[in-house]
Amino acid sequence: MSLLSANPFFAGFTEDALAKMAAICRLRDLSAREVLFLKGDPSDGLYAIRRGLIRIGTTDDLGKQMTINLLGGGDVFGEIALLDGRSRTADAVALEDTAMFFLPRRDFLSLLDRESSIAQQLIGLLCARLRDVIGRMEETTFLPAATRLARRILILVTDYGMEVHASQEELASLTGVTRETVNRQLQCWKRAGVLSLARGRLVIHDIDVLRRLANVDAA
Repeated sequence: MSLLSANPFFAGFTEDALAKMAAICRLRDLSAREVLFLKGDPSDGLYAIRRGLIRIGTTDDLGKQMTINLLGGGDVFGEIALLDGRSRTADAVALEDTAMFFLPRRDFLSLLDRESSIAQQLIGLLCARLRDVIGRMEETTFLPAATRLARRILILVTDYGMEVHASQEELASLTGVTRETVNRQLQCWKRAGVLSLARGRLVIHDIDVLRRLANVDAA
């Protein structure tokens, strides 16, 4: 129940409602590179990551992959399918050994009928998701690539800490720029001592510089 209450998706629920949701949650473990579901698969419920890393993305007819999001401990996904019951809109694959809570749709809908506060919270969540989509569109349209990349890295820092596990291809997909643009910018920041690079990850050395580059106030 403590993991649920710490997550923004469940924040604001009463302890009684949280206890009822925790009671219907099931544990689910994935091995590294194991597929949780693919785009078009039937919806079965919502997932909350306890620890590990999940890649949300799609693959076109030629096999080219696009990363939509990288999710770590404390993140929740599958809320759209939880509510509308339609097929999955993207793939979900574990990039490392991952432990999750699974909230089955059928059980959750029965709970929703009895708990109006949960319905109100879901409305707030969906509004927040829509605001995030609009914000990303604005970033892509109006902000320089360096600012967008810095902001995306800062978001990933909240999941990983100062060592971010993400490839340059994934950062490019998340930021909406080319891999070459990401590489040039990361190399520039590396020379400036802001971060260092390794295969599939980067280590942040100066978070305050990244915040200034992203136009985000330091905490």
